[in-house]
Formats: sequence, structure tokens, C-alpha cells
Amino acid sequence: MLAGLLAGTAVHAQQSAAPAGSTGQCKDNTYTDHATKKGACSGHKGVKEWYGAPTGASAPASNAATTAPAAAAPTASNTMSPKTTAPVPGSKPSGFQPPANAAPGGGPGLVWINESSKVYHCQGDKWYGKTKSGAYMSEADAKAKGYHPDHGKACTQ
Repeated sequence: MLAGLLAGTAVHAQQSAAPAGSTGQCKDNTYTDHATKKGACSGHKGVKEWYGAPTGASAPASNAATTAPAAAAPTASNTMSPKTTAPVPGSKPSGFQPPANAAPGGGPGLVWINESSKVYHCQGDKWYGKTKSGAYMSEADAKAKGYHPDHGKACTQ
């Protein structure tokens, strides 16, 4: 019972050392103000301690079995809050996506070369005719000019 009281005191001390508005502490000792535990410490090695309500409000006490010893007062280097953003409905997914229409002129027997990456794309590939800087040519010409197949997969066997 005494251990439970001491652990509760450690949790309260850790929460009071957290910056105002914090909802948890990450395993790399940074703090988060994320509204939910899921994804709150993404990129920060996960959640070390979850306070629930922002500090400054009445934060619920954590289970004694999951508490850690009280941390030292935060410094400027460990008080940055990790942020995650949810995708906006109707927006494009993150990462590069090819344009909807391919450049005119492609067809059977031709590959699309990406001049900036020295990669060529086969007909049917999502990047075929769609990179910013490129041209159509035969696969043999592309290889002769030093281009290599996308993901190492040649168009002809």
C-alpha cells in the first residue's frame, strides 16, 4: 500500500514538472499536447506516461504499475511537443503522385526515361510518361544511354 502512495506521488510530481497543456510524456522525454494517446508520441519512441487531461487541469492519476520515477524539471531541449496532422478529407495522400495524364507519344515498345533520376519506366507503370522531365525511347536506347529500369525490372525479358 505504501508503494502505491509513493508511486502516486511520483506521478503527481512528474505531471507538475510537465509544461502547461501537456497530455503526456514521450519515451525520449519530450512532452505532447496531443488530444488522444494514439499517435501522440509518433517519432518519439512512443508514450512513456499518459496524463489524459492537459496539465494545469485536474489530471487523472495513473496506475501505479505503469508509473516511472519522477523526471527532472524539463529543459528547453525536452519540452518540444510532437505534433501529428490528420489528412484533410478530399486531399491527395502524402508522397508523390503522378499527374493524371501521360505525355503524348508513348506506346508499345517505348519506355519513358526520367532524365533527372536516370530511371526508365515501362508501359503500364504509374510513372510512364508522367515525370516532370523525360522522353520516350526504345528500351535498348535507354540502356545504351545509361538509364536503368525502375526497381530493377526490365520491360522485356
